[in-house]
Amino acid sequence: MIFGGGIFAMRDFKKNNYNDTKLLYPSVNSPELEKDFSKAQECINRFRAKYYGNISSLDEGELVTAFADLESVHETIIKPQAYAYLSFAADSTDVNNKKLSQRGMELSNSAAQELLFFELELIDLPEDAYLSLIQKEQIQKYHHYLHGLRRFKAHTLPEREERLLKQKSLTGTEAFTRLFDELTASFSYRMVIDGSEKEMTGDELLGLLHHDDASVREKALTVFLTRFQNESIIYSTIFNSIALDHHQEQILRNYSFPMEPTHLANELSTECVECLMETTERNYYLAREYFLLKARILGIPKLKNTDIYAPVSKINKQFSFSQAHEMVLESYAGFNPDFRDIIECFFTEKRIDAYPRPGKSGGAFCMGISPSLPPYVHMNFTGQMRDVATLAHELGHGLHFVLAQKNSMLNYHPSLPLAETASVFGEMLLTRYLLEKEDDPAVRISLLCAQIEDIIATTFRQNVLTRFEERLHNNRKQGLLSSPDICDIWWEENAKLYGNAVQMIEPYRWGWSYISHFVHSRFYCYSYTFAELLVLALFQKYLIEGSTFVPIFTGILESGGSLSPADTVSSAGINLADSNFWQDGYDLLGKMIEELQDLL
Repeated sequence: MIFGGGIFAMRDFKKNNYNDTKLLYPSVNSPELEKDFSKAQECINRFRAKYYGNISSLDEGELVTAFADLESVHETIIKPQAYAYLSFAADSTDVNNKKLSQRGMELSNSAAQELLFFELELIDLPEDAYLSLIQKEQIQKYHHYLHGLRRFKAHTLPEREERLLKQKSLTGTEAFTRLFDELTASFSYRMVIDGSEKEMTGDELLGLLHHDDASVREKALTVFLTRFQNESIIYSTIFNSIALDHHQEQILRNYSFPMEPTHLANELSTECVECLMETTERNYYLAREYFLLKARILGIPKLKNTDIYAPVSKINKQFSFSQAHEMVLESYAGFNPDFRDIIECFFTEKRIDAYPRPGKSGGAFCMGISPSLPPYVHMNFTGQMRDVATLAHELGHGLHFVLAQKNSMLNYHPSLPLAETASVFGEMLLTRYLLEKEDDPAVRISLLCAQIEDIIATTFRQNVLTRFEERLHNNRKQGLLSSPDICDIWWEENAKLYGNAVQMIEPYRWGWSYISHFVHSRFYCYSYTFAELLVLALFQKYLIEGSTFVPIFTGILESGGSLSPADTVSSAGINLADSNFWQDGYDLLGKMIEELQDLL
């Protein structure tokens, strides 16, 4: 059986699974890195001297050259920036990494200030000049980029004001973000388990939410969140400051409501997003049906929120990293054999930092750098099935970044709603691969539960997070929010999902405090809901169409950020304007819950 992983051997990846960032630079003190920091600033200055104030007078060929020059500048800047970020994420306690990270942030801020004139001058083009420009054949490659800029025309300030805002952000939101990251990464936890006290990282502690002992699960989350509660002054200050900053910028830029800039950046209408979220809320009952079913499976009268990810059988669920490697590789290769080599390169080139350790940033991410540089994965693997799924998820991002490298820099990164497409699809492929290999009913029930829980976490939970964030920002307009105020908003939004089916433990009031998306990016979380429902639709098409769907999906990933979300998925026959589209995904979830009931 696949679950027969034996005793989890941390040593099989502790020594060998750090990101080998030598593909970028030899070390944080290398002369090559110092040279590139200097080169980046020189490129920024040269670009500004050449093009400042001249954009409206450039002919078609000169403007194409300017675009290419800008892309070259961005590629020069992003390499040392990415290295600085990865180094800090690997160990935020190292003094050299801290200094390098701050230097990377300051370079990024300087670049934004010095280069923003280019976009502002394009935005300021008269409408007739802009319409004439986008008809030019050589400009077609940058049509989506230009359209994206023009969406913000009504919300753009003069260059001096824009530069001042960016300059002050270093000691504003960027400083609060850095404080959040450093403080959170510095935490260590102690908990008695199996009769002895152990020191753990946050990710190791959260991994215990999959433990088969309910008391261990509850204790783990309590220990984890109590650490954040003990720093309530700092976390409430961070959240208040970021919300207030966003509100002030909303006023300065004449946005009507807090989520509007995110919708514009995502190229989604307010009506589309509200339809997505309201449809999700109408289907909260499906999650509650599952929670009641899970309680029945576990033989308890009612779930606590620490029981949601409890194992449904005594099957050994520990995996070595090498097993996870094989399962994920085979999952992707089963869909498209060409994906095997792309995924395998992350392992052979040591571009996965897997091991949880003190000072390392929690959670997981995949960094896509540029069309010419390889992406990197950062995660905290503890041997749970959830970690195998996380590996599949992050390598989906990595696959997306590699396939998109045929685009130039301005068209490389996909928009947020599409950024999760390959990652969530990869998790679906993993589940399908595992289900096809198992005929043991207990294992199949376990796998089906895990898939349903993933969908609930990626849709309903993300909707809860988005509603919490929305209320946080709206309420902050009225004045400072105390820690209990923020806790109450969090509790109330979660209660709408859990209803009477799940009892929330009291420490969960602090569940908002560790979620980095609230700090790093405004209203990111609804993109997960979008992606999950989109992937459910795409996966249904794959099951129906088989191999003929493979080039369609590959093409979606290859497009990177060169098209709008609607145009990107239209090749698969999906119409995002169809209000029934979102309900179709939840209908599929309902069928999965029915399938689970039939297996019991």
